[in-house]
Amino acid sequence: MIRPIKNDADYANAIARITQLIGCNRLDNNDSDELEILKVLCSHYAQEKRYLDTLDPVEAIKQRMIERKLSKADLVQFLGQQSRVSEVLNKKRKINLTMIRKLHEGLDIAYECLVRDYEISSNQE
Repeated sequence: MIRPIKNDADYANAIARITQLIGCNRLDNNDSDELEILKVLCSHYAQEKRYLDTLDPVEAIKQRMIERKLSKADLVQFLGQQSRVSEVLNKKRKINLTMIRKLHEGLDIAYECLVRDYEISSNQE
């Protein structure tokens, strides 16, 4: 069953299936269609991933908000209280290590993107 690719695990599974299909001696019409769709999905995911990796952390967060139809209130679980969410989104506060971990795990934003502007500090609230 073909499903959207939402994270690296989905991508790895799709690549494994593509490899399996390519290894078949003969593909019926359904397998051929599946292969073509998986190739398109993987290509799209890879392009999106590269795009997100070029964004600064705040722009990457905003992009995920758009993609997943999230509100500022939805970000409280990743960034802390509502006022902190606003400060981060308005670039008045940098994200800290705890926020980086939560954003990566919860929104699947690459660590490389999130740590781009990270400054080591003792403030890990």
